[in-house]
Amino acid sequence: MYKELRISETLYEALEIEARRRGLDSIEQLLEVWKQDDAERRSRRAIVREIDALRSELQHRYGEMPDSTPLVREDRDSIL
Repeated sequence: MYKELRISETLYEALEIEARRRGLDSIEQLLEVWKQDDAERRSRRAIVREIDALRSELQHRYGEMPDSTPLVREDRDSIL
């Protein structure tokens, strides 16, 4: 099933240019890519929110954790 959409000539040309720039054959393909990119961004944002919530929970439960970089360096240097 197809739907018709009226857009300005300027917008149509801009979409064609963007599709070609990305190596796509059509504006429809460009819209599909944008749809996939948007879904991926939403998924990443959800994951970041989960990580932030976990970080907040751990900080609340255990307090501020000191930076372990000096200890890791010390361990690494003692092996060498």
